[in-house]
Formats: sequence, structure tokens, C-alpha cells
Amino acid sequence: MHFTSEQRLDDGIIERRFTLGEIPGILWTPGSASASTPAPLILLGHPGGLDAMYPRLVARARHAAAAGSYAAATIELPGSGDRPGSAAAEEARADLRRALEAGEPVDDELVERLVLPLVDKAVPEWQGALDAVLSLPEIGGPVGYAGGLIAIGIRLAVVEPRISAALLFAGSFVPRAMFQEAGRVIIPLQVLLQWDDEGNDRQLALDLFDAFGSKEKTLHANMGGHTGVPQFEGDDGNRFFARHLA
Repeated sequence: MHFTSEQRLDDGIIERRFTLGEIPGILWTPGSASASTPAPLILLGHPGGLDAMYPRLVARARHAAAAGSYAAATIELPGSGDRPGSAAAEEARADLRRALEAGEPVDDELVERLVLPLVDKAVPEWQGALDAVLSLPEIGGPVGYAGGLIAIGIRLAVVEPRISAALLFAGSFVPRAMFQEAGRVIIPLQVLLQWDDEGNDRQLALDLFDAFGSKEKTLHANMGGHTGVPQFEGDDGNRFFARHLA
């Protein structure tokens, strides 16, 4: 883990950009965190490049730090930002755009081509980032995961035992092949669903929620489109993590 920049935000949070090999990331640490009082950690998932997503990510990190003195970390997804893409991923995205523009259904084969390779590559990278961040003396467990592509959250919740709870956003494509994986998720979940999300199959999201194996799972459905998540959901998410990352 190589830190490339550091700044203190006006609310006392320390923001550090880092690289893990070719992977860029950002770590936000509350000013109160130290080796004697390490901060619990929330991994901030997102669907795009760090620069494009930065305003939303830093707002989420600052909100979490203010509410519960959480540290927050994120990394750039494969093929996003300045990271190299792949011909297969570009072809799948082009096919998706054509289907959406034509008003055609997005079939399972296209979703698998689009999502499964990304999940297979991104999840080990998230685990590597978690290794690096938890090696810092001012950061401790337990760990939560919030946001991002829900398929990545599913896989992480299955394979990463250090994640104690997850706040997932229904609003991205999920291969039907991953529904079986969802049944193996047993950590506490809170799932956000925008009822009128123009890019999300509502019934698929409901079926996925039903498939999760967690004994404690809560669905928060709100009216509105993809970017219309009510502000109060941020506060409720912090209360969710306060119950499970104590």
C-alpha cells in the first residue's frame, strides 16, 4: 500500500489516496482514530471511476465518520477510470446499450458476460485492499460493506469472513447464476430499492432479496428513480452499522 497524497478535510477527517499495484483507492480516517482507539471500517462500493464518483463517496465517508467515527475506504473498479479495460467488457457494454436503446429485454447471457468477469476480478482486489487497510494501526474491525454493484457485494459477503454486515443497493444487473450465491449470504443485510428505478428490474430485485440466506435482512423500498435515495436512508444506514459494528 503506497500513499500518494494526504489532506485534512475541514471536519478533521484525514483523506489519503493510495495505490495497491495498479489499483487506486482512497482512505478516510476520523481524526479521533489512533493505535489506542482504532476506528471500525466501512468499505464503500460504487459503480464507476473514483474521480467521477468522488463527490458521492466523500459525502458518504464524512457522514459515516460524523455519525459513528467510522473509517471508510474504497478502490477503483477494474476497467474504470484510468484502469485498462477489456475487449470483452467493452463488447458486452455495447450490446447492453443497444438493447436498452431499442427497448429490448436484457437477457441472462448478456448480464453474465457483463457482470461475472467483473465480480471475479474485483472481489479479490477488494480483499487485498482490506488486508492493506486493516494492517494500519489506526484501523480496526469489525468491517461493513456499503453500496456499489450489488453482485460484488453478494460475492464479498459470501467469501470474506471479516465483513460483519452489508448495506446493499438494488439497482444494478445481477446474473441469475448468482442467486444461489445469495442463498449463502448469512450476515445481517439492509437492502435499498428505488421503486421507480428506470434501470432496475424491480421483480428481479425482490426475488434477489427473497433469495438471501440471512436471518436478519431488511428491505427499504422508496419511491423515486435511481438517484433519488432519500437523505434519511444515510442516517438509517449508520444506525444499521452501529448495531452490527459495535
